[in-house]
Formats: sequence, C-alpha cells, structure tokens
Amino acid sequence: MTTTTKTMLDQQLKRARLVSSIAATVISLACGTNYVYSAWAPQFADKLHLTTTQSNLIGLAGNLGMYSMGVPVGMYVDRRGTRPPVILGALLLGLGYFPFKAAYESGTGSVPLLCIFSFLTGFGSCMAFAASVKTSALNWPHHRGTATAFPLAAFGLSAFFFSASGSVFFPGNTGAFLMFLSVGTFTLTFLGFFFLKVYPRSSYHPVHSGPALSSSQQLRRTLSEESKPQAGRSFVDGEPGMSPTVYTTPSGTTAPALSGAMNELVGSSSSRDVSPPRRSNDVEAASAGTAQEDIDETSSLVSRSSSLPGDVYVESSVDMDRSHRIDIRGWALLKSLEFWQLFCIMAILAGIGLMTINNIGHDVNALWKYYDKTVDDTFLVHRQQMHVSILSVGSFIGRLLSGVGSDFLVKVLKASRVWCLALGSVIFFIAQLCALNILNPHLLGFVSGLSGLGYGFLFGVFPSIVAELFGIHGLSQNWGFMTLSPVVSGNVFNLFYGKVFDKHSIVNDEGERTCPDGIDCYRDAYYMTLGACAIGLCVSLWTIRRQHHQRLKEAKRTAED
Repeated sequence: MTTTTKTMLDQQLKRARLVSSIAATVISLACGTNYVYSAWAPQFADKLHLTTTQSNLIGLAGNLGMYSMGVPVGMYVDRRGTRPPVILGALLLGLGYFPFKAAYESGTGSVPLLCIFSFLTGFGSCMAFAASVKTSALNWPHHRGTATAFPLAAFGLSAFFFSASGSVFFPGNTGAFLMFLSVGTFTLTFLGFFFLKVYPRSSYHPVHSGPALSSSQQLRRTLSEESKPQAGRSFVDGEPGMSPTVYTTPSGTTAPALSGAMNELVGSSSSRDVSPPRRSNDVEAASAGTAQEDIDETSSLVSRSSSLPGDVYVESSVDMDRSHRIDIRGWALLKSLEFWQLFCIMAILAGIGLMTINNIGHDVNALWKYYDKTVDDTFLVHRQQMHVSILSVGSFIGRLLSGVGSDFLVKVLKASRVWCLALGSVIFFIAQLCALNILNPHLLGFVSGLSGLGYGFLFGVFPSIVAELFGIHGLSQNWGFMTLSPVVSGNVFNLFYGKVFDKHSIVNDEGERTCPDGIDCYRDAYYMTLGACAIGLCVSLWTIRRQHHQRLKEAKRTAED
C-alpha cells in the first residue's frame, strides 16, 4: 500500500469514527431524561391527584430501570454488540413516555402501571447509553478518556436540553412536553442508530526492542505456542461485533479481543501466524505491511494480553498501570473491603443527589407558593424547568472537573482519586445547608446548582476509581454492581422526602394536594441527608487513609524484593 493510499484510508477511517462519535453523543443526549422528571412531576401529580410519595415512587421506578439493569445490560452489549441495544433502547424510551402523556390528558392512571412505564424509560436509557459509551471507547482506544467524555457530558446535559427546549416551545404545557419527551428520545436514539458503528484500526507501530527484527517479524501478529487455540475453539467471521477473537493468556485463561492501545505482537520463528478476519462491510486497510487489529463491538475496553516470552509487545502507557495488572470481580469483589467502602459512598452520595434531582420541583412549588400567593402554574413550570437545567449544567461541570481533577491528583500530587469523592461530600453538605436555610425562592439555585455539581463529581470520577482498584478487565461488571447502590439509597431518601412532604400537605375541595408551609414542607428530609453527608465524608476519608497505608505496604514489599 502506498503512503498516499494509506493516508487517504486513515482519513476516511477518522471521518467515519468522528461521525460515529457524534452519533454516540446524540444518543446519550436522549438517555439522561430521567433527571428531567422534576420539570413535569408536580403538575402530573396534581392532575392525577397523586401524593408526593406516589409521585416519588414513579420517579424511583425510572431510576431503578437505569441503575439496577447495569449488569445484565453490560453483558448483553458485550454479547450482541452495540447496535441492537440502541434500537431496543429507542423503542423502550418512546413506548415508556407516551403513556404518561395519555394519562395526563385523561387525568387518570394506575400508579403501578405508571411505575412500569417509568422503569421502561430507565431501562431503555441504560441500554442505549451503555452502547454509545462503549462504541466511543472502542473507536478511539488511544484517546478513550476524551472520546467517552462527549457521551458522558451529553448524558449530563440531557435534562438541560429537554427542559430548556420545553420551556421555549411548550411553556406551561405539560402534556405537550411529555409528548416531546416520547418523540424526542425515540427520534434522537433511532437516528443515531444508523451512524453508530465500530471501525477497525488500520495503522501499526513497528517494535524496536533489542536486535533488529526481520521484516516478517515486524509485519505479523503472532501468538506463542502457549496461546494457540485449543481444540474446539474457532474464530468465526461474521457480522461486526458478533464474534470476538479469543486469546489465551500466559496463565492459560482466555480473554476476549480487547480494544485498548494497539498491540503488535512480535513472535519468534516457532510462533504461528494468526490472520485477523476481513470484513467487507467495514473500512479496511489491506496491506502486506499492515497488521490490522480486530476491534469489534463485543470487545472489552482493555488491551490484549501478550503471551510471548519476555512479553515483547507495544502498548500504550495506560496499559502499564495497576488497572491492567489486576482483575478482581465476582465473589472476590464482594469479599473486598474496598468494594463495600465505595458501595457505601456511592449509596449515600447518589441517594442524596437523587432526592434533590427528583424533588427540586416540589421544593420550587412549596417555596414560591409560600413566598408569593399570586404565582400561577405557568410560572411554576418555568421555574421547575429552570432548576432542572441548573442541576443538569452543574452535573456536567462536576463531571468535567472531577475527571480532570482526579488525573491531576494522581499524576501530579500522587494522591488518591477518592479525594474527589470527599470533595463531593463537602459540596453536598453545603447544598443541604442551603436547602435547610434558604427561604427566598430566588436563591434556590444554590441548592440545585450545588446538588448537580456534587452529583457530577461523584459520577465523573467513580468509574476510574473502580477500574483502578479492581482492574479494567471487569469494569463493566463491577460498575454494574456498584450502580446497584443508588437503587437502595434512592428509595430510602425519596420515600422519606415524600412522607415528610405529605405530612405537611392539605387536600382542597377539588382533591388537589398543596403544601402551604414553605420550607417546613421538606426541611426534615434535608436534616436526614445532612447527616448522611457527614457519614459519606467520614467513609471517604477512611477509604483514603486505608489506601495510603496499603500503598506504603506495597512500596515496602517492593523495596524488600
């Protein structure tokens, strides 16, 4: 292949990957709509004469679909590729939101059924979002952090996008806004499906280690005798992403084809050449001097293991860190104290954030109706959407700051990433203090803004912490287990908020529930979350201290060896 041809092919692949990344970002924009619930929940509850507790149950069902399905969705994406989950997610989102529009227009609806439909919206979001993030990571293995930052940021800005659009195009019209959610989420995800695709890599880096290598050694991907396919194992050439290549590690265990940095394996003359399958429907680089890495949609987000004598291979510096040298999952994960420390932190802080995310609309209604008796529903809807937007932007900023900040902590200060969780606890603590003391609804933005910022800090750094402590090989599975914690804590905090709010509410002659007590409508709930923040901070500091002692012990053992 000539240099000009190779350059043109590289440019075509780059453009194709950019289009796929844009599609992943657009899909992610439709996947964070569970966080826009507060923008329409109060009006929906008033129209159907629901209590605050019943309203929170519906919102919690959406969170349940989003968080509890992480493990099975991750397994499905790994098995079937990234495209089928996107189309399924689009259908679930559209079918999930439409019944809410119908129930609002009719003024009646079964709470259990509404919870099921809310669960479907969360389930659909989980499927499409997992597929979009994985596709971005697979397409850009050398720039994975940047590539995945865009869909992650779009997910955080989803609530802002839909609430801002609703306030502009459907001001005060909750029914039209619900229809917009149904059509908008389906359309964005469905259109993104046609452009979301994993593309193979076409470039290579020759290895220069020790004596000069022969051309045949530089141009081949090889496996040692130790890693030859065993009897019965086959490499099937099928649709992209449907049949991962399997390699055997030096210990004899198998690992799926991985999508980390390119590993051009250099073998001896006794090694057996393995040619990657060619796919006619992918953009290919066909050359005698190019070793194409077979990356597909079922590849894990890590790099291939080498089984060559001396581990002579090329890899990115990210593959040399601790996350690529350990693999803790399953029962070993559940036996780990670090897992339970992080599980508690996630449960506490995510539960606190979800309580405000799901109920900021009720906070707005309670404070404004107490502060100004003349406000109407249109004004209140606008204010609810404004605070949902503030939450969303705060989450977006928190995700960016914690991602960059955690890298700074590790690389420059040689400190633990868990300090970002400690800072998130402090931010949540300040947010709860604001919620307990702000009487003027014009200042309620401090509550929504700080809550979004703390929530973003939590989710922006947590996956990196999980990968660092337990290994990147089982990240999808381990992260799925970790996200089960908000299911528990979110229920506790949100149901307690509902009980507190209902305790202060009264029912008028028309059957509508209102709370005339202002800040007292929800103050007791924030006292509980204030105490939870203190516990979360203590657990974070305990985790940091334990990690520090463990690293000192590891350094001592290394020095002795």
